[in-house]
Amino acid sequence: MDRVLYVAMSGAKNIMLAQTSNSNNLANLNTTGFKSDIDYFKQLPVYGPGQPSRVYAETERAGADFQAGDLQSTGRALDVAITGKGWMAVESDQGEEAYSRRGDLRLDSNGLLRNGSGELILGEGGPISLPPHDNVLIAADGSISIQPLGQPATSMVLIDRIKLVQPNEGELYKGNDALFHPRSGELLEADARVRLSSGTLESSNVNAIEAMVNLIEYSRAFESQIKLMKAAQDNDAASARLLRMG
Repeated sequence: MDRVLYVAMSGAKNIMLAQTSNSNNLANLNTTGFKSDIDYFKQLPVYGPGQPSRVYAETERAGADFQAGDLQSTGRALDVAITGKGWMAVESDQGEEAYSRRGDLRLDSNGLLRNGSGELILGEGGPISLPPHDNVLIAADGSISIQPLGQPATSMVLIDRIKLVQPNEGELYKGNDALFHPRSGELLEADARVRLSSGTLESSNVNAIEAMVNLIEYSRAFESQIKLMKAAQDNDAASARLLRMG
């Protein structure tokens, strides 16, 4: 009887984990540049003394969906989107270089350039800082130029260049901070092939219909596991009654 309970229990636990990941995808349906997580289930035997006699389910993150989201025109000077493959270098909360496609940029009170989730945007020499200006222009190669305060529009000054990289998808993994990190642990080199589109944002690549279908399927699967555990409990109680009658 314990075999049935073990299988049902491990199945219910991992369905909950998959549901959490799917719910996170849904919650980021409107997050700029978000890449959805991909999960899958597998069954593994329990090894120990004697012959393997138990099998448990396990959910694993297969990775992230690297498919690009749709490009949406905003007309805002600090909004940028990567066209095609590529990533922008950002500074994570741990102070490490990581990579993102989120391009809803803004300036904080200290003039530092950040994206919508607060990560610092990295340039050729570290975090990008912009002095007071009347206008800003981000070129296709990531170059950032400003019109200094009180100066004519023709006096644009080059300040920095956003670090853009283009590794193979297999070289990156998605961390718990929703940023992408190199598997090798080494910093990636800037790649001049990556291009930006100014005044544009990349939408999330989450498929809302697929995520909703998964939500329903996981809920039904979890309910089935709970019913299986209840059936095992009823069978155990019936067996106990038979033994008492004997």
